[in-house]
Amino acid sequence: MVEEQPVVLVLDDDPDIRTALAELLTAFGMQVLVFASAAELLSGVIPDAPCCLLLDLQLPDITGLEIQERLSANDGPPIIFISAHGDIPTSVRAMKEGAVEFLPKPFTDEELFDAIRVALALDRRRKQTRAELADLQKSYARLTVREREALPLIVSGMTNKQSAEALGIAEITLQIHRRRILYKMGAQSIPDLVRMASRLGILETSTKRQPARSSSRGTQPRSRR
Repeated sequence: MVEEQPVVLVLDDDPDIRTALAELLTAFGMQVLVFASAAELLSGVIPDAPCCLLLDLQLPDITGLEIQERLSANDGPPIIFISAHGDIPTSVRAMKEGAVEFLPKPFTDEELFDAIRVALALDRRRKQTRAELADLQKSYARLTVREREALPLIVSGMTNKQSAEALGIAEITLQIHRRRILYKMGAQSIPDLVRMASRLGILETSTKRQPARSSSRGTQPRSRR
């Protein structure tokens, strides 16, 4: 698949800065979307392509930190703050909240492009991770109810016999379920299936399960003589 062209979003209330940034980035072959207000950005649709946001810290109606908080809650794009009024506490807070960079104005073209490259690479990884998880969830949805019951036991490290006993089924039936689960999930091996279960959050719950243990010997108290 051919990756969509990356997009740089620009939010700054100064029209001259918006225009200058748009012209600079476009001249270097980047696709740019500009926004004059927070409302315009937040009411729009974030592109599916890899993207990042150049965000002015001080806006008339809302601060850049507040926008960062809202976008983070909705899995928004990586943010590069640009500001002529930044201070150390504000920049530290922005970085702690996940900002890629905090660029005080004026900044060089090299500083800007370096930050953009890092931000776009980060967004590519995020989108790839989300796509892989979505594929896993689709595969998991193909499992039958019984297969979903068997999966946590299989990845927990229990033996086939222990898993079968926990489900109240024959061991041969458990082995059939295991083969079908591997096939439907697209797993090449049990370790591969364990990694998938971990991504889906299944492994965490399965590790809490304790295999049922039975003993032919009773634990009768010794009689005193």
